[in-house]
Amino acid sequence: MTTPTTDQLRQMANKLRAHVLRMTTTAGSGHPTTCLSAAEIMSILFFQHLRFDPARPEANDVDHFILSKGHAAPILWAALFEAGALSDDLLTLRKLTSRLEGHPTPNHPWVRIATGSLGQGLSAGCGMAIGKQRADEPGEVFVLLGDGECAEGAVWEAAQFAGHYRLANLCAIVDLNRLAQSGPSYFGHDAEGLARRFAAFGWHTITVDGHDITALQHALAEARTRGDVPTAIIARTFKGQGLAGIADQDNWHGKPLPVDRLEAAIQALGPIDGRLIVAPQRLGGPATPARCIGTLDTPRYERGQLVATREAYGTALAKLAQAYPRLIALDADTKNSTFAEKMLQTDARRFVECFIAEQNMVGAALGLAATGWTPCVSTFACFLSRAYDFLRMAVISRPAHLILCGSHAGVSIGEDGPSQMAIEDIAMMRALVASTVVCPADAVATEHLLAGLLERPGVCYLRTARPKTPVLYAPDEAFPIGGAKILRQTPKDRCTIVAVGVTVHEALKAADQLGAAGIAVRVIDAYSIKPIDALTLRAAAVATGRVLSVEDHTIWGGLGDAVAEALSDGDHAGLVRLKRLGVHAIPRSGTPAELMAAHGIDANAIVQAVRTLIA
Repeated sequence: MTTPTTDQLRQMANKLRAHVLRMTTTAGSGHPTTCLSAAEIMSILFFQHLRFDPARPEANDVDHFILSKGHAAPILWAALFEAGALSDDLLTLRKLTSRLEGHPTPNHPWVRIATGSLGQGLSAGCGMAIGKQRADEPGEVFVLLGDGECAEGAVWEAAQFAGHYRLANLCAIVDLNRLAQSGPSYFGHDAEGLARRFAAFGWHTITVDGHDITALQHALAEARTRGDVPTAIIARTFKGQGLAGIADQDNWHGKPLPVDRLEAAIQALGPIDGRLIVAPQRLGGPATPARCIGTLDTPRYERGQLVATREAYGTALAKLAQAYPRLIALDADTKNSTFAEKMLQTDARRFVECFIAEQNMVGAALGLAATGWTPCVSTFACFLSRAYDFLRMAVISRPAHLILCGSHAGVSIGEDGPSQMAIEDIAMMRALVASTVVCPADAVATEHLLAGLLERPGVCYLRTARPKTPVLYAPDEAFPIGGAKILRQTPKDRCTIVAVGVTVHEALKAADQLGAAGIAVRVIDAYSIKPIDALTLRAAAVATGRVLSVEDHTIWGGLGDAVAEALSDGDHAGLVRLKRLGVHAIPRSGTPAELMAAHGIDANAIVQAVRTLIA
């Protein structure tokens, strides 16, 4: 490819500006001024610096680009259009039938990471970069951030992570245009001050005039050749650059130009003739291995054996890694409690210690998922709430596979107290669109469910517990996602008890006590909470007339609500008596037995609830 001249790149920058103005004015909405400040950066990246194939958005042996400042989507669409990577009508921006959305989403194949909730792109870039590093894959990762989003703590979680792992194949470019949405950003135009912050986390930093083509070229070349640490380019720009009376002026965020000012504004940009041809570039390197290259053995547990499901997760992780060469584990300094350390012991290159920074951990996992890895993320379930916005955006990103394991769930963890108890996590994960939520009751189920999630698309959640519990199932038992297990059943059952996790064992104890008193009950392990086995639940409800749900989770939004929703559909709706047992108040420290009794989810509480239902 012929190297473009400075004048050609300057004209391309103005051509991108013209596209942006036409797109946003036609749409009647959008963020043109934040696009215009980044025009020179995008011109040089897409028409000189990035090595990519405009015909192959799925390629991994290329450089990757993430637009972290997602509200600048119009200039991304414009750059891809001019590069020959998309042929969509740019004037359909923000229309319901268009792939060119207001913020980048994978509705368009050139977007791997959905952005728009600010402060998340650098974490995903870290995941892409460390994935390339661990797989010895060529290519670099470029992340374009806005200065306003650098107020987000997640940016500095990512900066610290990248510096620690010396991700030399990662380059962050900050569009320092001074103005955020409602006024100046933290940093204004203090490029050196922002550079010092990145340098403090171990980055090589470069400050530059973001509208100077030659200076940007030198900065990007320096970033490419510096081979030991990540690089941050702080580009001082002006919001709305090229628009007289608007550039560097407040109160223009998210406002398109009026129609009657459009053409004059475009004419004032200067020459925009010609087109730069982007020649396809592929960097070679190792091919992505097959998803599964081996046969999975059945779990090696015996009925009655005491095993915590959190430990079974770690065992399953290390075992499944032998069959899935692109499986990689991430943990947030809890690996000796979640037992993810077993993966570290099996293959250190496929384990990433993310330290106590859960937002960045989930963001990095999304970056790994976007480049062909199958990430398994683990920490205490309560701390995943810290990363909930990352999970929300992960769903929008539609990863092929992203598995989260939340351990130490519920009050059954005992003495650590309420700050460590996840009693909202099922509700949180169920609320995500297109998520999968499972909760195994024993070690066998844990291993089978993790194997099933590895083949399940999207964001998946596996909930594990701290206490050791007896193995209930034979090693060859099947656990299809969306299924349930009937553990006790007779023709004379007068109530159905639906439980998950540790409460399955309490339900079985209660069934024994009730059976001794002549009261037959059905017990269902609803290990798949989303999707839930509505057919099995409805059949049991019709047969017994009464349903009792019990869970080590708040009564709001968890298993009980999932059961109620399943039973609310169908001809029998309203004909079944339903009662929910769950955590109903803020817990406190105590033994697991004391806490389960105090919150009415142990065997004795189940017995009493059944007696009340059938009275």
